[in-house]
Amino acid sequence: QVQLVESGGGLVQTGGSLRLSCVASNSGKIFSINTMAWFRQAPGKQRELVAAITTGPSTNYADSVKGRFTISRDNAKNTVYLQMSSLKPEDTAVYYCYCNYFISGPNRIAWGQGTQVTVSS
Repeated sequence: QVQLVESGGGLVQTGGSLRLSCVASNSGKIFSINTMAWFRQAPGKQRELVAAITTGPSTNYADSVKGRFTISRDNAKNTVYLQMSSLKPEDTAVYYCYCNYFISGPNRIAWGQGTQVTVSS
């Protein structure tokens, strides 16, 4: 099955920037990606969609991050990025990569393990 490996999380001050990366792989086997997205979950809150990008590519952002975050993808590398700028303490959460893909037959999904983003004030 497709595995997602996230990187780029860390500790940053209010107003700072971070770039998250997520690489999808299937042990060298061929697969095709549909939508990739980033979700986040803060302590005591439910997981929420932060940004998504389709093959179009069209994008969708949560209202709370519009104008500050940018999602992009490199299809040749099976990688999705989340550029985060003007970070706020309320952005503190575990960020999870999501991938909708297919090898043959029905679409499947994969989740990353999560990477911690902490924004200090």
